[in-house]
Amino acid sequence: MPHHEQHDTRTPRPGGAVWALVITSVAGFMAALDNLVVTTALPSIREDLGGALDDLEWTVSAYTLTFAVLLMFGAALGDRFGRRRLFLVGITIFTAASAAAALAPGIDSLIAARAVQGAGAAVMMPLTLTLLTAAVPAAKRGMAYGIWGAVNGLAIASGPLIGGSLTEHISWQWIFWLNVPLGVALLPLARLRLSESHGTGAPLDLVGTLLASGGLFGVVYGLVRGPADGWTSNLVLTALFAGGALLAGFVLHSIRAKNPMLPMRLFRSRAFAGINAASMLMFLGMFGSIFLLSQYMQGVLGYSPTEAGLRMLPWTGMPMLVAPIAGILSDRIGGRPVVATGLFLQAAGLAYMASVVTVDVSYAAQLPALIISGVGMALFFAPASNLVMSSVRPSEQGIASGANNALREVGGALGIAVMSSIFAAQGGYETGQTFVDGLRPALITGAAVVAAAALATLAAPRRNPTARPRADHPRRNPVQTAA
Repeated sequence: MPHHEQHDTRTPRPGGAVWALVITSVAGFMAALDNLVVTTALPSIREDLGGALDDLEWTVSAYTLTFAVLLMFGAALGDRFGRRRLFLVGITIFTAASAAAALAPGIDSLIAARAVQGAGAAVMMPLTLTLLTAAVPAAKRGMAYGIWGAVNGLAIASGPLIGGSLTEHISWQWIFWLNVPLGVALLPLARLRLSESHGTGAPLDLVGTLLASGGLFGVVYGLVRGPADGWTSNLVLTALFAGGALLAGFVLHSIRAKNPMLPMRLFRSRAFAGINAASMLMFLGMFGSIFLLSQYMQGVLGYSPTEAGLRMLPWTGMPMLVAPIAGILSDRIGGRPVVATGLFLQAAGLAYMASVVTVDVSYAAQLPALIISGVGMALFFAPASNLVMSSVRPSEQGIASGANNALREVGGALGIAVMSSIFAAQGGYETGQTFVDGLRPALITGAAVVAAAALATLAAPRRNPTARPRADHPRRNPVQTAA
């Protein structure tokens, strides 16, 4: 249905690009923030609602699970029924579930609300990138992705700080109430200011959807439960094997199907395959490290949640300063060298941190590691989004964004699981020294994984087959990166 593709690059609304950037950045911020905002509030939630440590972990994991599992389905629904329409549905679900989480009378209802919140975010998040791409002229996309990436990076990074401050000074319920006015304000803005766009118009791939969702559920569930239940427990092993088998089935189905949810030929493009591998490895190394470092700052160095969040700012706040510059740079010299440089810096920062952590390390000794990691993370976010979106046809950008977000989420869940296991094997929570003994090898692993992400980026081709000028004329170049 070629007439659908025409919608992808039109911008009939005045100021459409600026409004699209504001709306998609705020929506992305809400979804990304809720991934980590709960971690610092867990002790207060436990005090209020009761529940074992396992239950508390589920308040984080329930969100991660539905978010990762439904991302590709959300993107596919948007392509089929209209991206703006589904974006509005996603915001509505997310906002209502946030209010339900704030009002939760017990731990079970909080976990249920978090699962629904993740489902809303899964519909909303991949469409933020697609709607932004449709509204911004090709030559300025690097800068737009830079700002979008900076806001997302800030959310991931400031989650512990915002969560800690609200919990410490008001109450834990406010980490959820925060989303309600934002969501309510976004709904009319998105309805009036965003243009509708569609994907290829192909029918929904129900078999692919079930295989991918079931496979991701099994793998993420196994990863989330592994550290708590033990990696050799029957439930964890069954979940991981069943999930792996379903994902293998999804790949085979996608190769053969006429209209697959995720066309496997996209991975024949080295640009698409390379940047997706890099994104997954980057989130694996980064999420796991932030998860352990925020605990180290509170549990070992004795900072309050707010103090710990403030001291992480040289790392976590850096995307706000550097990411827009990274976006402009990627427009000028291409995204690949910028992303690879960022990942090597992030790896260097984590390795540096591993070399200085002790029970009583001064903040001055940690500062260079935090700054290097921050610059590295900032150089990654914007150009990586640009590389993903420019490696596929405009009509396939929704599904490319969904796939990339799903891989990032799986990487994040994998990172927390892998780092927690290494930490538990080498150390523990008994004393400050045992914590450091576990933290150091986990950080070294994180550094190695992020360095591997940099190598994956360098494996992508130097010049993207979909060079930017062509992106405005999708129909002139129908076989952009099928090779």
